Amino acid sequence: MATNILILCTHNSARSVLSEGMLNHWAKEVGADVHAFSAGSSPSGRINPMAIEVLKRAGIDTSGYRSKSWDEFTGDSAPTMRVVITVCDNAAQETCPYWPGSPVKIHWGYPDPSNVGPTDTEKMAAFESTRQAIGERMQKLAEVPFDALSDAQLRVALEAI
Repeated sequence: MATNILILCTHNSARSVLSEGMLNHWAKEVGADVHAFSAGSSPSGRINPMAIEVLKRAGIDTSGYRSKSWDEFTGDSAPTMRVVITVCDNAAQETCPYWPGSPVKIHWGYPDPSNVGPTDTEKMAAFESTRQAIGERMQKLAEVPFDALSDAQLRVALEAI
């Protein structure tokens, strides 16, 4: 059975989308039965084009990507999440809804690349740097032996990453 991981940011336009793309990429690369989803508490309705661009440059297929509300993952028909990760400090401070399955929750904060520099060149460099930092962590996450770990053991493994 696949391990589902939900990655949250407030607007679901950059960091959570980068995380979803990179985790799904690494899961495929290492042959892990892991599936990442991303969402936001107040989705912007659009994904930052620079996030899409750096994912595409890294060889990630972004077709079908869209900005989603975390409400999509709380209903009876939602996939059961094993892990919920917040990647922006605002989302980490919000009261999350009940997630089916009572997943392990952790915060891995990243600065918002949208707030860097006045030029597109500076912003694009910040997006690429953020993608790389997220990608390194997501590669390690894809290698976690989820089926062999209790929730307490999983929390320790996630904190070590």
